[in-house]
Amino acid sequence: MDLFPAIDLRAGRCVRLHQGDYGRETVYGDDPVAQAVAFADAGAGWIHVVDLDAARTGVPENRDVVAAIADAVDVPVQTGGGIRSVEAASVLFEAGVERVVIGTAALKDPDLVRTVAQDHRVAVGLDAKSGEVATDGWLVGSGRTVLDVARSFADAGVDAFVVTDISRDGTLEGPDIVGLTEILGATTVDVIASGGVGSPDDLRELAAVDVDGRRLAGVIAGKAIYEGHVNVAEAVDLLRGAS
Repeated sequence: MDLFPAIDLRAGRCVRLHQGDYGRETVYGDDPVAQAVAFADAGAGWIHVVDLDAARTGVPENRDVVAAIADAVDVPVQTGGGIRSVEAASVLFEAGVERVVIGTAALKDPDLVRTVAQDHRVAVGLDAKSGEVATDGWLVGSGRTVLDVARSFADAGVDAFVVTDISRDGTLEGPDIVGLTEILGATTVDVIASGGVGSPDDLRELAAVDVDGRRLAGVIAGKAIYEGHVNVAEAVDLLRGAS
């Protein structure tokens, strides 16, 4: 099980939002590239990057920063936020990104996911409030459930589902174990958990999730790392030991 330390970008800075609320932002640094290097040096096998500005508007305002991160680290970078066309995805792959996360466009243009997945690594972002998948920077309800959307991409050739409980994101109150267990049991695609991690115990609980021998492929953590509740090197060892 992999740890994905998160770097959320807004106006070029490293930030975190509380429950996806753009009005409740905490700035953790002005040098996202240096932060990514520090995560890689601590042993992280992936870096997870989100362009929050693009997630809301579709305009890739932080694309240069994402490219600089991919160039600076020797581990794969997974990035999402505002990827709503083949061109937008292609630019990121050309910049060195290993895998893109498509969320809003996966709901509005499912064929985009299938097209990009033919030649590149794609994860579908399933960001949910009360079980309903949200789009446009988590601001708009889609009317569809996480399980429904996941099943619709079962044969699309995607690498993974990144499943985020918006109500828990940035709260440090623990992950949605029940919801993650349901999605793990409903698909054969890798599932990456996101939202709510606040302690090493939360990581142990996620690592213990098992549905007929299937386990979570990874966990994204952000605020818990920045506020000192989770140490990256120790978390990497913990998750590897639990595999």
